[in-house]
Amino acid sequence: MDNTLMGKISQKGQVVIPSAIRKALGLTKGTEVYFEVKDNEIRIKNLPTALDWSDLVKQYPVENVDIDENGHYDPKKSPDFHDWIVNG
Repeated sequence: MDNTLMGKISQKGQVVIPSAIRKALGLTKGTEVYFEVKDNEIRIKNLPTALDWSDLVKQYPVENVDIDENGHYDPKKSPDFHDWIVNG
């Protein structure tokens, strides 16, 4: 895909995203995007879908942590949690 595609702004301030870009990014009618302005440039990005977030969360390990009524836990039984608490 050519990275230098052009478009025009309508009287209503609307811009048509060229079809090559829409296809490459999987943008269809109703797809939500957000705009970022940085260094005199406008970037248009896809908003992550629920499926995107679900796939991202699946990558993180799960560790059961038993915390007693005093807020204490056993660092040996929950080493990842302990590391997170100590090192952030």
